[in-house]
Parts: sequence; structure tokens; C-alpha cells
Amino acid sequence: MSRWLWILPLLLGSALGAQERADTGASTPPAPLLQEFRRRWQQHVRERLELTPDQGAKLQATEDRFAAQRRPIAQSQRQIQLALRGQLEPGGAANADSVNHLIAARDRNRAALFQLEQEEDHEMSGYLSPVQRARYQMMRQQLQERIAEMRRQRRGPMFGPRRGRLPPGPP
Repeated sequence: MSRWLWILPLLLGSALGAQERADTGASTPPAPLLQEFRRRWQQHVRERLELTPDQGAKLQATEDRFAAQRRPIAQSQRQIQLALRGQLEPGGAANADSVNHLIAARDRNRAALFQLEQEEDHEMSGYLSPVQRARYQMMRQQLQERIAEMRRQRRGPMFGPRRGRLPPGPP
């Protein structure tokens, strides 16, 4: 367990930096780093949930398939958030129609992600016990919170200048 915890910030930090570069059009995340992170995550899950080899293989297949379905939705969600930030920047005139369209698209993405989570959980119910599913969901939530926290730390204060932008001038 402790072995996994010390490597998590290193792997996530590098992966998040690479993801930020990918979000801005730069290079994509290095495949070996992400593969190593996934391998360690899967090993950690197998150990914590005490999965049989069959359960581990099924869970990995489920994770892979649903992650592939989530990826384009998450990418769209990031683009929508960037567009909303652009519309709502201080000193700019937000276009109400554009903002309304972006909010509707954001809500559709949220609903699609929720639907995928339900489908994934339903599939897992076929090979994991309720306790294993609940533990898995808690582990994944903790991982998502950790990733979000690392992103916030990398970006600075909420609504503050993002990396690569000049801070606003004097008021």
C-alpha cells in the first residue's frame, strides 16, 4: 500500500503535466508512464479488493472499455469548460446564447458520464460482490479527488490566471 502511495504523486504529476500539454495542443502523454500508472492502479485494486485472477481480468476489461467511452466525453467537457471560462472572463462581454449552449452541452456530458458510471457498475455487479464494488467506487473517488487536487495545485487559485497567461492589469 505505502509503495503505491509514494509513486502516485510522481506518476500523476507527470501524467497531469503531459495532459495539460495535450489540452493546449502540445505533445500527448507519454504512453509508458500512463501504462505504468494503470498497471500499478490495477495491482493496487486487486490487492485491496482481494480479487481472484478471473475477477481481476474482468475488472480490467471493464475499466478499459468504459475508460475508452469516457475519454471523448471528458475531452469535450474540458473544451466546454475552457469555452465557458473564455465567455466569462472579467472585462469581456459574455454572449448569453453561447453561454446557454455551453451550459446545455456541459449538462449533456454530465448526464452521459453518469449513464456510463451506471452501466459500468451494473456490469461489475456480475462479477464483484457489493462490498467489492463499494470499495472500488470509494478507491476510484479518492483517486479522482487526488487528481483534482493536484490539478488545482498546478493551476493556482481558483479563477486565477492559468499557466501561460499574463495576470490582469491593475484595477
